[in-house]
Amino acid sequence: MQKLNTLIRPEGSLEVLSRLEVAELLDTSESGLHDIYRRCSLAVLNSGNHEDDSCAVLDRFKSFDIRVLQQERGIQLEVMNAPGCAFVDGEMIKGIRDHLFSVLRDIVYTSTEIVANPAFDLSRTEDITDAVFHILRNATALKPNEPPNLVVCWGGHSIKTEEYHYAKVVGYELGLRGMDICTGCGPGAMKGPMKGATIAHAKQRENHARYVGITEPGIIAAEPPNPIVNELVIMPDIEKRLEAFVRIGHGVIVFPGGVGTAEEIFYLLGILLHPENKYLPFPLILTGPSNSGDYFRHIDEFLATTIGPQVRQHYRIIVGNPTEVARAMKKGMDTVRQFRQLHHDAFFFNWLMKIEKDFQMPFVPTHANMAGLELQRDQPPHQLAAQLRRAFSGIVAGNVKAEGIQSIQKHGPFQLNGEAALLQPLDELLSAFVAQGRMKLPGNHYEPCYRLRELP
Repeated sequence: MQKLNTLIRPEGSLEVLSRLEVAELLDTSESGLHDIYRRCSLAVLNSGNHEDDSCAVLDRFKSFDIRVLQQERGIQLEVMNAPGCAFVDGEMIKGIRDHLFSVLRDIVYTSTEIVANPAFDLSRTEDITDAVFHILRNATALKPNEPPNLVVCWGGHSIKTEEYHYAKVVGYELGLRGMDICTGCGPGAMKGPMKGATIAHAKQRENHARYVGITEPGIIAAEPPNPIVNELVIMPDIEKRLEAFVRIGHGVIVFPGGVGTAEEIFYLLGILLHPENKYLPFPLILTGPSNSGDYFRHIDEFLATTIGPQVRQHYRIIVGNPTEVARAMKKGMDTVRQFRQLHHDAFFFNWLMKIEKDFQMPFVPTHANMAGLELQRDQPPHQLAAQLRRAFSGIVAGNVKAEGIQSIQKHGPFQLNGEAALLQPLDELLSAFVAQGRMKLPGNHYEPCYRLRELP
């Protein structure tokens, strides 16, 4: 693959940095920012290449580097040995350039204004939510003068062609009804709704449509921003990324996916099952083309078996009917608007939603932490959902995140311990994901990164 060098300047954002910030971005030590900045920048520049192995991406572009040049008139970025797909006739694509400066903005802000700021105690629930708010506000992702209309779309980055086309039609129907799209910013079910919505927004003459992509450093190499994203936000970890989705989104649509999608489902349902969120309206729709009925049946049965049948009141399954999905979401948006007006909650940030620390603290998927998960049903439903969310998160790490892949290569598969009544349906669900090719991109043989062990 062709590799190119260039110098670029920011346009309208982050034109200047302090000497300390530049020094941290150039610091290649373990405590410095250069490694994370380089990895996220490479992912953005590599957008469009269908590869979900972050280690392979980093290995293929070992010679890539990016450096901040401090000059009297501001900063420049020196990009060396970048993927050729980021350029047209030697000029960097404007959308990719914008994303590159979004990476710079969020990494610098999180490091200097959040992590290093004594005003934030990131072991406290309230401070974690405040940190999410500040990062989103700094990225101008909070729109205070707009009614609820932001739909979060989750689903697999590696999905079947029919599922991708269905996601586009759903996005089209949402766009016709004036709704904007927020996704994990990658390909597949994250790109489809955005692509469909662009056509509908054009038809409705929507000149300020939003296509928000929220990601985090550990996953961005496997799910680089698709070219439709016009607002890219990089949160510091998966937990803050998930909280960002449910704080700024007004409803969620879930398309077919794999383990990462299951993680997102359990995250949201675990929150909605909390007693303090009992009356909080938050529309959740699971949908796909007609032939995805079995996929959603497996998900539904697993949820009811593990969490309990009461979980079904928090979501609706609509198969093969994009128009009904959009109508149901629009109706849900109206309910959200009325509720927030009644309770004086902001439209742009869901302050009233109760999120416990178990859903906020970063889970590091080491072998010890995975083996120590409490996978038993004798606990409140929202707490069991938190444990299952972490189990799925660890499997995602073992599948696509560089650190997780390296840990599996060194120590072997993760081991999950739990009661048979929970592990057996988990094994059936994961096996179905493997059989349906939902663990890796098509054509890649999947080697499980986990083992299940039933406790006596």
